[in-house]
Amino acid sequence: MLWETPVALVIGLLVAVSATRWRPDDFPLPRLVWATGPVAALIGWALGRGILGQGHSAATLAVSLTVSVVLVSLLFRSGSGTAGARPRESRAV
Repeated sequence: MLWETPVALVIGLLVAVSATRWRPDDFPLPRLVWATGPVAALIGWALGRGILGQGHSAATLAVSLTVSVVLVSLLFRSGSGTAGARPRESRAV
């Protein structure tokens, strides 16, 4: 149990670092991403440990990774539009 908590923190930091390195322009507040990654990983670890119990370290850390990725992805802001998308036409009523 003692080693799972720091590993969950490292997982969250890796998620945050990879998100801000691969898509730096799509995250308006990198500090928020850096804080959200580890906190989300700890929440995911606690949630997985509470549901699965002791003895399921790999599954608990997988839940930690999943929660961290999901919560960091909520901070993602896409560009001004998608490539190839047509603007919406307004309809007069």
